[in-house]
Amino acid sequence: MEIRRQDNIRDLLADITLPRMVKIRQRFERSVIRDVAGTLRQKLDSAGIAPRIRPGMSVVLTGSGREIANMNVILRETASFIRDQGALPFIVPAMGSHGSSTAEGQKEILAGYGITEEFCGCPVRSSMDTVLLGHTADGDPVYLDAFAHRADAIAAVGRIKPHTAFRGKYESGLMKMLAVGLGKQKGADSIHRLGFGPLKDRIPAFASVVMEKHTVLFGVGVIENAFKETCRLEVLRGEEIPEKEPALLEYAKTRMPAILFPETDVLVVRTIGKNFSGSGMDPNISGTWATPFGGGGIRKQRTVVLDLDDKSHGNSLGAGMADFTTLRLFHKIDFTALYPNGLTSTVIEPCKIPMVLENDEMAIRAALKTCTGIDRNKVRMVMIRNTQELETILVSESLAGEGILPEGAEILGGAEAMSFDQDGNLSE
Repeated sequence: MEIRRQDNIRDLLADITLPRMVKIRQRFERSVIRDVAGTLRQKLDSAGIAPRIRPGMSVVLTGSGREIANMNVILRETASFIRDQGALPFIVPAMGSHGSSTAEGQKEILAGYGITEEFCGCPVRSSMDTVLLGHTADGDPVYLDAFAHRADAIAAVGRIKPHTAFRGKYESGLMKMLAVGLGKQKGADSIHRLGFGPLKDRIPAFASVVMEKHTVLFGVGVIENAFKETCRLEVLRGEEIPEKEPALLEYAKTRMPAILFPETDVLVVRTIGKNFSGSGMDPNISGTWATPFGGGGIRKQRTVVLDLDDKSHGNSLGAGMADFTTLRLFHKIDFTALYPNGLTSTVIEPCKIPMVLENDEMAIRAALKTCTGIDRNKVRMVMIRNTQELETILVSESLAGEGILPEGAEILGGAEAMSFDQDGNLSE
């Protein structure tokens, strides 16, 4: 689709004044695990798992569709531990319908995160084939990755964090990895059949079938701090996962980053992508909720997204929750990667396309023009790089000087005009 030069639109936006921006540092708690490999090995050794691993048995490890700090190291060390017991580990992509719902696409996502056979020291086997394991009490079919089904046991490895579409006892984590990730597209389609509202009950119901019908040896739960660093690792025996994961989720909530300013007129997100969040931009941060079953994040009138990260492989999920975007992002969209997510999850709003402007400057001006009931001489604007990197953000001069700064925020310099290159895109 060709989008012509927008000279007439540029004229409409010419009198919109762009605010000067102030750099803000946001302070968050920063406990971190420096020796991830050593810490994980100690946790694995002390968890009482080794006696459960029989020599010669095959054990499947789960590879997430998210970019998680040190995940390639965590999978490598877990595989090494399993090999030391005389067993045969291998990794499968456990990411539902992501990666264009193709075996090649899902393996490519893992490789982009450094999860390869060479680095992890074990095979990476990718297939969209599934096996029907059984049914929930409500009669819903539960599927499992065919490679995982042929394995003697499962070791669930994944990040535990608040979900981007609902609230429950189990959100993103090991139970979801068993229920959704290992179900591939067919399993994800089954569990999402009723939408996101019932997922708080359906995740444990589906995961319970997996644990009843297959051997889940153990899980490795990973928690990140506000700086996308590994801050906690927990190894749980299979039967401990349902009991202990909820407390780990509550801990993960205390380590989430945030935009400390509660409200703005315009939020500008420079880059979105599936590598940052399952929703492209995490609504826990951005407030861009696609369902009524979550809540939180900054309040605002307009949202602008400027670019799509290459690691998202053309999946622009989340752009549909913005009001304005750029031609640069639009040209990166791969609809074969994007649409399987919406069709599988039943939530299609994040797959839509917002108003497309030629460049960053026009998109930001358009957002400002369409805000109502604001003082145009004191525009409030927040600009972030993405919803993971929030230590340093930019806020408009008026927002920085509105009164007492939020606790944990400090001004790093004076107000400066936004700088754009010859194409009208923000300069670094």
